[in-house]
Amino acid sequence: MIPPPRTRTTPQRLLSGYAAGGFGLLVVGLGGWWFTAALGVMVHLGLLEYFRLAQFKGIRPASKTTLVLVQLLLITTQWAHGGDAAGVGFAADLAAAVLPISGALICGWLLLQPLTGSIADIAASIFALFYLGFLPSYWIRLRDLTDPALTPRLAHLGLSSGMVLMLMACLLIVATDIGSYVLGRRYGRRPLSPISPGKTLEGALGGLGCAVLLGAGFGVLLGWHGGWAAGGLLGAVVALFALVGDLTESMMKRDAGVKDSGDLLPGHGGILDRIDSYLFTPAAFYTVVTLLEPLIR
Repeated sequence: MIPPPRTRTTPQRLLSGYAAGGFGLLVVGLGGWWFTAALGVMVHLGLLEYFRLAQFKGIRPASKTTLVLVQLLLITTQWAHGGDAAGVGFAADLAAAVLPISGALICGWLLLQPLTGSIADIAASIFALFYLGFLPSYWIRLRDLTDPALTPRLAHLGLSSGMVLMLMACLLIVATDIGSYVLGRRYGRRPLSPISPGKTLEGALGGLGCAVLLGAGFGVLLGWHGGWAAGGLLGAVVALFALVGDLTESMMKRDAGVKDSGDLLPGHGGILDRIDSYLFTPAAFYTVVTLLEPLIR
């Protein structure tokens, strides 16, 4: 069965997309606490949409507590990875402790409510902490990388390795999205998943191929040892985790019975509709880069 064609891109959609992209480039370039603050705002808005989806299902998560704890998680992550050497040890220990302590605090808050919480209430709250707190915190870790050996050919330009690698990760996600859309629209025949009927297997493979090719190009550009292979591997990892993020958000919307997570972005829907591919990818990208570091030096 051939999925229905997508609606035409509107000027409103293009304008809001360009504005979001320009803002993203600005805060990535600034880095540090500016980047963390911008990420905190996006995560906060995404959490509000997530809790709205949960409430459509009759779930009562610990929304206010989770909103505060997620910001604390992002702040301590920036403190641990972007601070000076003197305070890094304590900050890193504190950042590592925030996630388990936050989980306990969320459960404690639900226990104190007049109506006894359910497994669904606990699960939705803890998943929110993970999905829109812990996972996005890896963007901070990635942006704060300062190892010139990770970007040897660009070291003489004075560019932060973290900024370069973060832009690489974002462009790989964009390449995945564009490849999936263009090739899926042209060659798509077999539906990928009933969760998202508009996506096809051919589109997913097209997105994977585009990400692998761009990743291989980045590996050569950055001067990595075995650059095309390491870069291609990173491209494949990003494409797969971006797809998981996209389908996960589609599954939640489908379960809640809504088309979009919100209406904040004209022509795009909600914040979650825009950042779903950017949630699972940073942890995977950061982990693979750090594991490959001894090989790509």
